[in-house]
Amino acid sequence: MATDTLKSTPGARGGATGGLRRLLLDNGALTALIVLVIAMSALSGDFLTADNLLNVGVQAAVTAILAFGVTFVIVSAGIDLSVGSVAALSATVLAWSATEAGIPVVLAVVLAVATGIVCGLVNGFLVSYGKLPPFIATLAMLSVARGLSLVISQGSPIAFPDSVSHLGDTLGGWLPVPVLVMVVMGLLTAFVLGRTYIGRSMYAIGGNEEAARLSGLRVKKQKLAIYAFSGLFAAAAGIVLASRLASAQPQAAQGYELDAIAAVVIGGASLAGGTGKASGTLIGALILAVLRNGLNLLSVSAFWQQVVIGVVIALAVLFDTVRRKAGATAPAAGASGGGKGRQALTYVSAAVVAVAVVGATSLLHNGSSAADRPKIGLSLSTLNNPFFVQIRDGAEEEAKKLGVDLTVTDAQNDASQQANQLQNFTSGSLSAVVVNPVDSDAAGPSVRGANQAGIPVIAVDRGVNKADTSALVASDNVEGGALGAKALAERLGGKGTIVILQGQAGTSASRERGAGFAEGLKDYPGIKVVAKQPADFDRTKGLDVMTNLLQAHPDVDGVFAENDEMALGAIKALGSKAGTSVQVVGFDGTPDGLKAVRAGTLYASVAQQPSELGRIAVRNALRAVEGEKVEKMVKVPVKVVTKENVAGFEG
Repeated sequence: MATDTLKSTPGARGGATGGLRRLLLDNGALTALIVLVIAMSALSGDFLTADNLLNVGVQAAVTAILAFGVTFVIVSAGIDLSVGSVAALSATVLAWSATEAGIPVVLAVVLAVATGIVCGLVNGFLVSYGKLPPFIATLAMLSVARGLSLVISQGSPIAFPDSVSHLGDTLGGWLPVPVLVMVVMGLLTAFVLGRTYIGRSMYAIGGNEEAARLSGLRVKKQKLAIYAFSGLFAAAAGIVLASRLASAQPQAAQGYELDAIAAVVIGGASLAGGTGKASGTLIGALILAVLRNGLNLLSVSAFWQQVVIGVVIALAVLFDTVRRKAGATAPAAGASGGGKGRQALTYVSAAVVAVAVVGATSLLHNGSSAADRPKIGLSLSTLNNPFFVQIRDGAEEEAKKLGVDLTVTDAQNDASQQANQLQNFTSGSLSAVVVNPVDSDAAGPSVRGANQAGIPVIAVDRGVNKADTSALVASDNVEGGALGAKALAERLGGKGTIVILQGQAGTSASRERGAGFAEGLKDYPGIKVVAKQPADFDRTKGLDVMTNLLQAHPDVDGVFAENDEMALGAIKALGSKAGTSVQVVGFDGTPDGLKAVRAGTLYASVAQQPSELGRIAVRNALRAVEGEKVEKMVKVPVKVVTKENVAGFEG
């Protein structure tokens, strides 16, 4: 798959030492991957299993496909920050076309691919003819594509056509289709880079754009094609991702552009352009997937995982710098096939060494008895929110009390990342899984995998659709929304104007709380909603959105925020008006929210008792493991907490 190899300068020593040195220096990413595989195999007995290795391939697939497209751009000394958003837009277009618009699935797929290509062409036009820096042009497309995805979907996930969802399945019951798509796209990338005119043009433009232009290359038209390729690969990645999740998520693939760029750079490409290869990009994507998979299996803190991955990326680039200073040089395009033959031999030798060492380390785990303590995995939608932090704290407290080993992961509000984490739990030696879904539909396929493995699953706060869960431990978000409407309306005396701060588009919590509030408000016709705006469950965004709304509606009487974080941001924007001329109602009953209730700036919070949710979820997971009867629906009561009753409330 390689299109250019790195060869040491003639001064390198001969013999075994020189050969080892060349192997390490000229194939830094491959060396890093081998070391990671060996280390993870030695540290975790669950890593080196067929199921888990296939998981790694599936989890690398979307990043790798995106990264293949980004490779074209980086080789030509450009950058594309829009691929994650373009992937989400393409998947949304496919799902909407095939379901809402009734277009035949084949045409819907063509339309989705065309969407990706058009986005790429727009990027290329802005860079080539608009003279915009690639960073700015693709940053603009990042925002435009994400916005269009939300507009088309109205902020809600759209079910994916069954015929296309098979892309997320397996062949023969064991070979994942996403891995096959990744291999095909990788071979296509290698062919384009190494065997086509446009591929050679990419290296020429990246090496010296002015020289390429003077030599007769139509640089502007070539850039159009380069960015179109990137858009095409982004569309393919979006379709594969949505197939895995059985739904098109308008917020899917957020931040994936950074993973794609990291994979390309880790694989040996230079951001200055002129170098890069498909095999290196694939290895870079596998390194990121192995890291995340292994750290999940080793129960490394979700926060520390981000630190570790960042350090590894920095070390990989540093190693590449050392390699270049050591004298490695890239041959010109069309170099003799001997280099490719030596590279193939290098890969074969590396595979043999890896298999031998991994086989030896796996003996460390043979015959070892399983731990007596039950192991439970907890996948939370996010830990960047006090409500879910309280769920984690309650779960950890209960796990310690019951003698359970609890592994906690943070999906960062990314449904695909949560799918990866649930797959890792399934392939590990866990007794049960507790999941707080980012999206109820998207969690379905991964939970079905746990069902097939005989692992009981407990859902907490939000249910899982089209899969079996032993229990759902949750508050009633719809009821809570209705209680919030009643509390705010009665505080305003049944009349006035209010604004609503909505949660993250596409999440079930936002939809259900909003629906409950709207239903509850029907009993108070004197209350008028003058504005609804999303603030993504975030305090800072709540502050900014409320500040903007006050410019258009300075005399508003009340605010309903779908969580306490946004309510606290709104209070900051309102200043002295909060709790006096403007009444604010939040949702969740977080410590900061209850503190504001005591202070009188927040009139009320619809409290869910999140710590209790975590405790009950772990308790029921252990019961399911031990074969005891578990109630299918475990309701944790919600209550409106005001200044009058906050002293006696415990979350």
